[in-house]
Amino acid sequence: MIQVITVEREYGSEGADFAHHLAQRLGWKLIDTCVIDDLARKAGVDPNLVKRFDERVDPWFHRFGKAIWLGSLERLPGDPDVFDAERMAQFLRSYFQEQAARGRCVVVGRGAACVLSRTPGAFHVFVYASMARRIRFVEEHFPEHASDAESEILATDRRRAEYIRRYYQREWDDRRLYHLMLNSCMGMDAMVEATLGAAALRPAASLSEGAASRPRASST
Repeated sequence: MIQVITVEREYGSEGADFAHHLAQRLGWKLIDTCVIDDLARKAGVDPNLVKRFDERVDPWFHRFGKAIWLGSLERLPGDPDVFDAERMAQFLRSYFQEQAARGRCVVVGRGAACVLSRTPGAFHVFVYASMARRIRFVEEHFPEHASDAESEILATDRRRAEYIRRYYQREWDDRRLYHLMLNSCMGMDAMVEATLGAAALRPAASLSEGAASRPRASST
């Protein structure tokens, strides 16, 4: 039986909003931006530092310098590990496995589909959309990027693809990673219904049609 659903998404495709609607419909825990605070507590660092490395890869000069530092004979025993993108990816692996073990959760991005690719009861979804639709979404919801919406979309997609390639040696949009790929032009309700049907799940009976809607997701 399906106990965890991961949702990977193209930037601007409304994949994170879909995950919010799906979690609400099922009555399951949503794991999206809460990752920031949870990992900050686990790592003992500032949440702003964790947010800085969210779905990002360390630049080459950082990795080069870290390799030299870690191999230095002058390094003192007991020096704390530096919190960077690589360290965050390590925390996320164990975090996603813990959440999957508890079950009844919808996880947004961050390599969860790769981490849980062989986990029994895990179902993986990829959300995409046309460029025109994605540009319109960014222009409406992030006006500060309206003038360069397409560039922002392409740059974010590249970062997400690089993140998956670097830490999981997979291609971010590889259809073989996912059970279901959805074009968000079909509409939110149809996406949720398609996922429930494909995963053979029933919505939570306790949720009323008049339930308050969730705020817009921040990780699109």
